Amino acid sequence: MTNKPQFPGTYTAIVTPFQGGEVDADALQRLIRMQIRAGVDGIVPVGTTGESPTLSYEEHIEVIRLSVQFAGGKIKVIAGTGGNSTSEAIYLTKAAEEAGANASLQVAPYYNKPTPEGLFQHFHAVARATRLPILLYSIPGRCGIEIGVDTVHRLAHDSVNIVGIKEASGNADRINQLRAALGPGFTLLSGDDALTLPFMAAGAHGVISVASNVIPREVSSMVRSFLRHKPDQALKLHTKFYPLFKDLFIETNPAPVKAALAMVGLIEEDLRLPLVPISQASKQKLEATLKACGVLS
Repeated sequence: MTNKPQFPGTYTAIVTPFQGGEVDADALQRLIRMQIRAGVDGIVPVGTTGESPTLSYEEHIEVIRLSVQFAGGKIKVIAGTGGNSTSEAIYLTKAAEEAGANASLQVAPYYNKPTPEGLFQHFHAVARATRLPILLYSIPGRCGIEIGVDTVHRLAHDSVNIVGIKEASGNADRINQLRAALGPGFTLLSGDDALTLPFMAAGAHGVISVASNVIPREVSSMVRSFLRHKPDQALKLHTKFYPLFKDLFIETNPAPVKAALAMVGLIEEDLRLPLVPISQASKQKLEATLKACGVLS
């Protein structure tokens, strides 16, 4: 394992825009072009924020292919290709590799709650099936389990292409534990915008961000400032946009961020069931926060 992380910086968990219930490729291109101009390090298509559970296999792969095409090699594409079926995760990961993705994000299997040995065997099998670098994704609030530090350590030493983790436990001490177990070369990324700065203070290298769909330049600047040893500048940005970081989760992600993107005129506020648009009360609160943060006039 190297002493430098492979994927430091800001990676936008890009939404999947729909129009009339179908994937809106033109809107996706607009979003990705905005991300490139704003200076993010990469995007993560078809993760949780990309509504991957409601996409067909064909749509899932097409969104990855389009993301690679629109990124044009200017930013990295970390494709969300996890699943709670190992064969499905392998299938999607192989397709992402063929489409030209730079890496794969592998969420912990959800609903079926595998044991630590089951988790190890699942990720081990996916890693053996691809040459792509793999970032694990621990989000116990959605999956019902976390990927234990011992399991991450075992995987990182078993599979050379398992190179990092997106940590969405809400617990900064997990960053301390992972850093101690895995060293500085294993990429640690925050999975929660409101905790990015605290996680980086504990040793994380950046974020996979929901907020950077809306404010990519500001999130990138916050992360870059901290990485360049300018914590006061990073804290100033964190403080300014913290209300937005929180209100983008006022209801279930990605409904609020899609509402915000619709307010600024970038996409239609179109989701697939069982997700629905946020309530009018939530919309008014989110709009007020966007105005207070200077995103809307």
